[in-house]
Amino acid sequence: MTQTSTTEQLSHWLAGAATVAKQAGKLILELYEEQVFETYHKDDESPVTSADFAANRLIVDGLAALTPAIPILSEEGSHLTFAERQQWTRYWIIDPLDGTQEFIARSGDFGVIIALIENNQPVLGIIYWPPGDVLYTAQRGQGAYRTDQFGRRRIQVRQLANPQYDVLNVAVSRRQPRERVLARMSATRTLQLLPAGSCSLKACMIAEGRADCFLRVGPTGEWDTAAAEVIVSEAGGKIVSEQFMPLTYNQNEHLGNPNFIVLGDPNVPWQQVFTYHQSGD
Repeated sequence: MTQTSTTEQLSHWLAGAATVAKQAGKLILELYEEQVFETYHKDDESPVTSADFAANRLIVDGLAALTPAIPILSEEGSHLTFAERQQWTRYWIIDPLDGTQEFIARSGDFGVIIALIENNQPVLGIIYWPPGDVLYTAQRGQGAYRTDQFGRRRIQVRQLANPQYDVLNVAVSRRQPRERVLARMSATRTLQLLPAGSCSLKACMIAEGRADCFLRVGPTGEWDTAAAEVIVSEAGGKIVSEQFMPLTYNQNEHLGNPNFIVLGDPNVPWQQVFTYHQSGD
Protein backbone atom coordinates (compact mmCIF):
# COMPACT_ATOMS: atom_id res chain seq x y z
CA MET A 1 0.00 0.00 0.00
CA THR A 2 1.27 3.47 -0.86
CA GLN A 3 0.13 6.97 -0.01
CA THR A 4 0.75 9.97 -2.23
CA SER A 5 -0.01 13.44 -0.94
CA THR A 6 -1.04 16.28 -3.20
CA THR A 7 1.32 19.17 -3.88
CA GLU A 8 -1.03 21.43 -1.93
CA GLN A 9 -1.06 19.10 1.10
CA LEU A 10 2.72 18.93 1.14
CA SER A 11 3.05 22.70 0.82
CA HIS A 12 0.70 23.17 3.77
CA TRP A 13 2.61 20.68 5.90
CA LEU A 14 5.95 22.19 4.91
CA ALA A 15 4.86 25.65 6.05
CA GLY A 16 3.48 24.28 9.32
CA ALA A 17 6.53 22.16 10.07
CA ALA A 18 8.85 25.08 9.27
CA THR A 19 7.01 27.15 11.90
CA VAL A 20 7.49 24.32 14.41
CA ALA A 21 11.22 24.11 13.56
CA LYS A 22 11.65 27.84 14.18
CA GLN A 23 9.80 27.60 17.49
CA ALA A 24 12.09 24.76 18.57
CA GLY A 25 15.10 26.74 17.40
CA LYS A 26 14.05 29.71 19.50
CA LEU A 27 13.78 27.49 22.57
CA ILE A 28 17.20 25.90 21.90
CA LEU A 29 18.80 29.30 21.42
CA GLU A 30 17.41 30.58 24.73
CA LEU A 31 18.89 27.59 26.57
CA TYR A 32 22.17 27.99 24.64
CA GLU A 33 22.57 31.68 25.40
CA GLU A 34 21.61 31.32 29.05
CA GLN A 35 23.67 28.12 29.40
CA VAL A 36 20.88 26.47 31.36
CA PHE A 37 21.00 22.87 30.18
CA GLU A 38 22.18 19.51 31.48
CA THR A 39 24.43 17.12 29.54
CA TYR A 40 24.03 13.33 29.59
CA HIS A 41 25.43 10.39 27.63
CA LYS A 42 23.51 7.80 25.64
CA ASP A 43 24.32 4.09 25.62
CA ASP A 44 26.71 4.65 22.70
CA GLU A 45 28.49 7.39 24.71
CA SER A 46 27.31 10.16 22.35
CA PRO A 47 26.18 13.29 24.22
CA VAL A 48 22.61 14.48 24.63
CA THR A 49 21.35 17.50 26.53
CA SER A 50 18.18 18.69 28.21
CA ALA A 51 17.89 21.09 25.26
CA ASP A 52 17.55 18.07 22.92
CA PHE A 53 14.71 16.73 25.05
CA ALA A 54 12.93 20.09 25.41
CA ALA A 55 13.09 20.70 21.65
CA ASN A 56 11.91 17.16 21.01
CA ARG A 57 8.78 17.67 23.12
CA LEU A 58 7.98 20.94 21.37
CA ILE A 59 8.42 19.47 17.87
CA VAL A 60 6.47 16.29 18.60
CA ASP A 61 3.59 18.30 20.06
CA GLY A 62 3.67 20.77 17.15
CA LEU A 63 3.67 18.08 14.45
CA ALA A 64 0.98 16.08 16.24
CA ALA A 65 -1.23 19.16 16.20
CA LEU A 66 -0.45 19.81 12.51
CA THR A 67 -0.98 16.23 11.31
CA PRO A 68 -2.60 14.08 14.03
CA ALA A 69 -2.72 10.97 11.84
CA ILE A 70 0.97 10.96 10.82
CA PRO A 71 3.37 9.11 13.18
CA ILE A 72 6.63 10.73 14.30
CA LEU A 73 10.06 9.10 14.51
CA SER A 74 12.61 11.05 16.54
CA GLU A 75 16.25 10.46 17.39
CA GLU A 76 15.36 11.28 20.99
CA GLY A 77 12.11 9.30 21.09
CA SER A 78 11.34 5.70 21.93
CA HIS A 79 11.68 3.75 18.69
CA LEU A 80 9.01 1.26 17.72
CA THR A 81 9.94 -2.17 16.40
CA PHE A 82 10.60 -2.61 12.71
CA ALA A 83 7.45 -4.76 12.44
CA GLU A 84 5.41 -1.79 13.66
CA ARG A 85 7.30 0.79 11.59
CA GLN A 86 6.91 -1.30 8.44
CA GLN A 87 3.23 -0.45 8.42
CA TRP A 88 3.98 3.25 7.97
CA THR A 89 3.53 4.65 4.47
CA ARG A 90 4.06 8.21 5.69
CA TYR A 91 5.81 9.57 8.79
CA TRP A 92 7.77 12.52 10.16
CA ILE A 93 11.40 11.95 11.08
CA ILE A 94 13.18 14.50 13.26
CA ASP A 95 16.45 15.37 14.94
CA PRO A 96 15.47 18.07 17.43
CA LEU A 97 19.07 19.22 17.91
CA ASP A 98 21.52 18.20 15.20
CA GLY A 99 25.07 18.97 16.27
CA THR A 100 24.78 18.40 20.01
CA GLN A 101 28.59 18.35 20.33
CA GLU A 102 28.74 21.76 18.63
CA PHE A 103 25.99 23.02 20.94
CA ILE A 104 27.98 21.91 24.00
CA ALA A 105 31.23 23.31 22.54
CA ARG A 106 29.43 26.62 21.83
CA SER A 107 30.53 26.82 18.18
CA GLY A 108 27.07 27.91 17.01
CA ASP A 109 26.96 25.15 14.38
CA PHE A 110 23.81 23.27 15.30
CA GLY A 111 20.35 22.98 13.84
CA VAL A 112 16.84 21.57 13.91
CA ILE A 113 15.88 18.88 11.38
CA ILE A 114 12.38 17.86 10.31
CA ALA A 115 11.54 15.69 7.29
CA LEU A 116 8.49 13.90 5.95
CA ILE A 117 8.96 10.43 4.50
CA GLU A 118 6.39 9.05 2.05
CA ASN A 119 6.65 5.55 0.57
CA ASN A 120 10.18 5.24 1.97
CA GLN A 121 11.40 8.45 0.31
CA PRO A 122 11.91 11.92 1.84
CA VAL A 123 9.47 14.39 0.28
CA LEU A 124 9.77 17.40 2.61
CA GLY A 125 12.94 18.75 4.21
CA ILE A 126 13.43 21.48 6.80
CA ILE A 127 16.75 22.47 8.38
CA TYR A 128 16.84 25.49 10.67
CA TRP A 129 19.99 27.20 11.97
CA PRO A 130 18.91 29.07 15.13
CA PRO A 131 21.99 31.29 15.77
CA GLY A 132 21.72 32.85 12.31
CA ASP A 133 17.92 32.58 11.98
CA VAL A 134 18.38 30.82 8.64
CA LEU A 135 15.78 28.37 7.36
CA TYR A 136 16.36 25.86 4.56
CA THR A 137 13.29 24.17 3.08
CA ALA A 138 12.48 21.92 0.14
CA GLN A 139 9.51 20.03 -1.25
CA ARG A 140 10.10 17.24 -3.73
CA GLY A 141 9.71 18.66 -7.23
CA GLN A 142 9.32 22.26 -6.02
CA GLY A 143 12.90 23.48 -5.52
CA ALA A 144 15.03 24.27 -2.47
CA TYR A 145 14.98 27.61 -0.65
CA ARG A 146 16.88 29.61 1.94
CA THR A 147 14.98 32.12 4.09
CA ASP A 148 16.89 34.65 6.20
CA GLN A 149 16.83 38.33 7.17
CA PHE A 150 17.10 39.27 3.48
CA GLY A 151 14.07 37.23 2.42
CA ARG A 152 13.50 33.94 0.61
CA ARG A 153 15.53 32.81 -2.38
CA ARG A 154 15.96 29.63 -4.36
CA ILE A 155 19.30 27.88 -3.92
CA GLN A 156 21.40 25.76 -6.28
CA VAL A 157 24.61 23.77 -6.04
CA ARG A 158 27.72 25.43 -7.47
CA GLN A 159 28.35 24.78 -11.15
CA LEU A 160 32.09 24.44 -11.79
CA ALA A 161 33.57 26.04 -14.90
CA ASN A 162 35.76 22.97 -15.40
CA PRO A 163 34.24 20.02 -13.49
CA GLN A 164 37.19 17.77 -14.35
CA TYR A 165 39.91 19.94 -12.84
CA ASP A 166 38.61 22.89 -10.79
CA VAL A 167 39.46 23.11 -7.08
CA LEU A 168 36.78 21.41 -4.99
CA ASN A 169 35.52 23.07 -1.81
CA VAL A 170 35.16 20.23 0.71
CA ALA A 171 33.11 20.71 3.88
CA VAL A 172 34.82 18.87 6.75
CA SER A 173 34.04 18.27 10.40
CA ARG A 174 35.67 20.29 13.15
CA ARG A 175 35.54 17.26 15.45
CA GLN A 176 36.76 14.38 13.28
CA PRO A 177 40.30 13.74 11.98
CA ARG A 178 40.50 15.10 8.44
CA GLU A 179 42.69 12.17 7.42
CA ARG A 180 39.62 9.92 7.61
CA VAL A 181 38.13 11.94 4.75
CA LEU A 182 41.26 12.74 2.76
CA ALA A 183 42.34 9.08 2.71
CA ARG A 184 39.16 8.32 0.79
CA MET A 185 39.68 11.02 -1.84
CA SER A 186 41.85 11.22 -4.93
CA ALA A 187 45.30 12.65 -4.29
CA THR A 188 45.34 14.18 -7.76
CA ARG A 189 42.45 16.60 -7.18
CA THR A 190 43.09 19.98 -5.54
CA LEU A 191 40.91 20.47 -2.47
CA GLN A 192 40.00 23.47 -0.34
CA LEU A 193 38.85 22.39 3.13
CA LEU A 194 36.01 24.28 4.82
CA PRO A 195 35.55 23.36 8.51
CA ALA A 196 31.92 23.33 9.67
CA GLY A 197 29.69 21.84 12.32
CA SER A 198 26.65 19.59 12.09
CA CYS A 199 25.97 17.19 9.21
CA SER A 200 22.83 19.03 8.19
CA LEU A 201 24.51 22.43 7.99
CA LYS A 202 27.34 21.01 5.88
CA ALA A 203 24.73 19.58 3.51
CA CYS A 204 23.13 23.03 3.27
CA MET A 205 26.52 24.52 2.39
CA ILE A 206 26.55 22.25 -0.65
CA ALA A 207 22.91 22.95 -1.54
CA GLU A 208 23.58 26.70 -1.68
CA GLY A 209 26.94 26.43 -3.44
CA ARG A 210 29.32 27.38 -0.61
CA ALA A 211 30.88 23.91 -0.72
CA ASP A 212 30.99 21.21 -3.38
CA CYS A 213 30.99 17.99 -1.37
CA PHE A 214 31.05 16.44 2.08
CA LEU A 215 31.92 12.89 3.16
CA ARG A 216 30.60 11.66 6.48
CA VAL A 217 32.55 8.78 8.01
CA GLY A 218 31.06 7.26 11.14
CA PRO A 219 27.69 6.53 12.68
CA THR A 220 24.65 8.63 11.80
CA GLY A 221 20.91 7.99 11.74
CA GLU A 222 18.28 8.35 9.06
CA TRP A 223 17.11 11.55 10.81
CA ASP A 224 20.51 13.09 9.95
CA THR A 225 20.03 12.79 6.18
CA ALA A 226 16.29 12.75 5.37
CA ALA A 227 15.73 16.53 5.23
CA ALA A 228 19.14 17.14 3.67
CA GLU A 229 18.39 14.65 0.92
CA VAL A 230 15.35 16.63 -0.23
CA ILE A 231 17.11 19.99 0.05
CA VAL A 232 20.29 18.89 -1.73
CA SER A 233 18.50 17.01 -4.51
CA GLU A 234 16.13 19.92 -5.15
CA ALA A 235 19.21 22.16 -5.38
CA GLY A 236 20.71 19.93 -8.08
CA GLY A 237 22.95 17.63 -6.03
CA LYS A 238 22.50 14.26 -4.36
CA ILE A 239 23.35 12.16 -1.33
CA VAL A 240 24.66 8.60 -1.78
CA SER A 241 26.46 5.98 0.26
CA GLU A 242 30.22 5.69 0.04
CA GLN A 243 29.61 2.97 -2.55
CA PHE A 244 27.46 5.43 -4.56
CA MET A 245 24.24 3.65 -3.69
CA PRO A 246 20.98 5.39 -2.65
CA LEU A 247 20.25 5.76 1.06
CA THR A 248 17.19 3.96 2.40
CA TYR A 249 14.53 4.94 4.92
CA ASN A 250 12.57 2.65 7.25
CA GLN A 251 13.65 -0.46 5.37
CA ASN A 252 15.82 -2.03 8.09
CA GLU A 253 15.56 -3.01 11.73
CA HIS A 254 18.21 -0.47 12.63
CA LEU A 255 17.95 3.21 11.74
CA GLY A 256 21.62 3.80 11.01
CA ASN A 257 23.15 5.14 7.80
CA PRO A 258 26.25 3.88 6.02
CA ASN A 259 29.09 6.34 5.46
CA PHE A 260 27.63 8.80 2.98
CA ILE A 261 28.65 11.54 0.55
CA VAL A 262 26.83 14.79 -0.21
CA LEU A 263 27.61 15.84 -3.79
CA GLY A 264 27.12 19.12 -5.62
CA ASP A 265 27.67 19.70 -9.35
CA PRO A 266 26.54 16.50 -11.14
CA ASN A 267 29.09 17.15 -13.92
CA VAL A 268 32.02 16.43 -11.60
CA PRO A 269 33.33 12.84 -12.04
CA TRP A 270 32.64 12.07 -8.39
CA GLN A 271 33.58 8.40 -8.56
CA GLN A 272 37.08 9.50 -9.58
CA VAL A 273 37.19 11.98 -6.68
CA PHE A 274 36.00 9.55 -4.00
CA THR A 275 38.07 6.47 -4.71
CA TYR A 276 37.39 4.44 -1.57
CA HIS A 277 34.41 2.59 -3.13
CA GLN A 278 36.78 1.02 -5.65
CA SER A 279 39.21 -0.52 -3.20
CA GLY A 280 37.09 -1.37 -0.18
CA ASP A 281 38.26 -1.09 3.40
